[in-house]
Amino acid sequence: MPDRTYKYLDPAALGRLKNLSLAARRVVEGFFAGHHRSPLKGFSIEFAEHREYTPGVDPRHLDWRVLGKRDKLYVKQYEEETSLRCYLLLDKSASMGYRSDAVRLTKLEYASYLAASLGYLMAFQHDAVGLMTFDRQVRDRIPARQGTGHLQVILQHLEKTDPGGETSLAANLHRLAESLKRRALVVVLSDLFDDPEPVVGALKHFRHNRSEVIVIQTLDPAEVEFPFDDVTRIEDVETGREVVSDPQALRKAYLEEFDKFTTTIRAGCDAAQIDFVTARTDEPFDRFLGHYLARRQMAGR
Repeated sequence: MPDRTYKYLDPAALGRLKNLSLAARRVVEGFFAGHHRSPLKGFSIEFAEHREYTPGVDPRHLDWRVLGKRDKLYVKQYEEETSLRCYLLLDKSASMGYRSDAVRLTKLEYASYLAASLGYLMAFQHDAVGLMTFDRQVRDRIPARQGTGHLQVILQHLEKTDPGGETSLAANLHRLAESLKRRALVVVLSDLFDDPEPVVGALKHFRHNRSEVIVIQTLDPAEVEFPFDDVTRIEDVETGREVVSDPQALRKAYLEEFDKFTTTIRAGCDAAQIDFVTARTDEPFDRFLGHYLARRQMAGR
């Protein structure tokens, strides 16, 4: 556990999630997360860091010199031994700052809780985790590394992440896919508010690179239900454009377009074997995450 309190790391929530993990289904060659013996033969390996010894680890990898200095057993961790790299891709565009009156958290805050919890679970199972944030362009690029010290760097960045400008989701996803030189587990946390077909195409870019992709579409309940019966004008928070209409006609048109939008995204993800799930900010984030991880583990058995 990190040595200080972080805004988006809830100890009670982590206690409820402690028996779950974010296991990769297709990324890892050989063993799953937590078993870091590389199946790749003939590759040069580079020392990365130490981690505390846990029962079952091959004793040949123990660093006896560190034992003499710290009076604890530590294992040498090598770059090629890392069985799983996970990148958390967090959308911080202006629309992610939305919060309706019925809920406590903005979409960005909710997604940040999810990112922090997933990062903790990855660090706990000795996998490498990184963070990338974006709005109209990529803002933060924290490489995937192991250890609680690196997790704290990610948590500190999350605390400083505020809603930015307009989104350029598809373009940024393509840029990020190009930047990943090795396949990984990619978790996209976004409302996905952009033209759906280019977004699906960008998500497929990660799959083309043989990465596994999880898309967690983070939405406010008002965006799903549009409960505004008296609204005659609606404004796009990113562009400032306004639409004026009869309230009932506006609600009907919005719900039809929203359903078309989500159907296109979901169908594209299904076709590309991308795990797509919707998180609503009126559901406690740990309950959503617990249910999702439990279903994922059951499906992988």
